[in-house]
Amino acid sequence: MSQFDYDIISVGAHPDDVEVGTGGVLIDAVKRGYKCGLVVLTKGEMGTGGTAEIREEEIEEAAGIMGVDILATFDWGDTKLEDNYNHRLALAEIIRKAKPKIILAPYPQVGHGRRQSHPDHVACGIISINAANLAALKKADISGEPHLTERIFHYFLPPGVYPNFVINITPYFDQWIKALSAHRSQFLNPEKSKDYIDNLMQMARSFGQMSRCKYGQGFAAIEPIAISNILNLTQE
Repeated sequence: MSQFDYDIISVGAHPDDVEVGTGGVLIDAVKRGYKCGLVVLTKGEMGTGGTAEIREEEIEEAAGIMGVDILATFDWGDTKLEDNYNHRLALAEIIRKAKPKIILAPYPQVGHGRRQSHPDHVACGIISINAANLAALKKADISGEPHLTERIFHYFLPPGVYPNFVINITPYFDQWIKALSAHRSQFLNPEKSKDYIDNLMQMARSFGQMSRCKYGQGFAAIEPIAISNILNLTQE
C-alpha cells in the first residue's frame, strides 16, 4: 500500500459544495486514474429546497456520476457549523484513514462586499486545516497512524481573492453539469427563480477566461508551490 490511499479528498460544508467548487476537478482526476473521495460536514437541512434525507440521496447520486467515494457525512448543523476540538478530531480520523495526498476545502477567511463568504464555508475551511494538522500529530487522541497531507488547496474564493491556479474542466464539463443537476432540490427546483446552473456555468467560464481555457475551476494555495521544472507550468 502506498503512503497515500486517496490522491484527493474534497471537504464541503453542505451536500452540494464539493460538486460546485471542485466537481469538475474530481471528475478530471478520476479519469486520469486517481482515487478521490468527499466529506460533507452538515446535512444541508436549512436549504430552501429539499430535506436532509433528500439531500443525502442527491449526494450519493452525484458521487456516482463523478466516480468518487463518500468517505463521511456528518450532522454538525447547517448554518451552525463551527470549528471545535471534537469536529477536528472526527475529521482528522477520516484523514488518517483516507491518507490523502491533497485536501480541497473552502477558503478559510471571510470576504468583503455583497457576496460575503457563507460562515459555514469559512468554518469548513478552518476545520479542514486544523484537522489536517491534528491528523499528523503522533500524540493526537485519535485512532490510526499519523498522516501528513502534502497540500491543502482552497475553493469558494471570496471577492478580491484570485486563484493561484485554475484547472481546465472543459473536457468533462457536461459530466460536471450532470453531477450538479443531481442536486435537484437546489439547482432544478421550480420554486426558485434563480437559475443556479447557469450562474455556475458563468463562474466556470470566468475562471476559464483567466487561464485561457473554456471552463475552469479556480483554487488558492496559501503556501507557495515548489516546482522543479518551470516548463511544467505550461502543461495541462
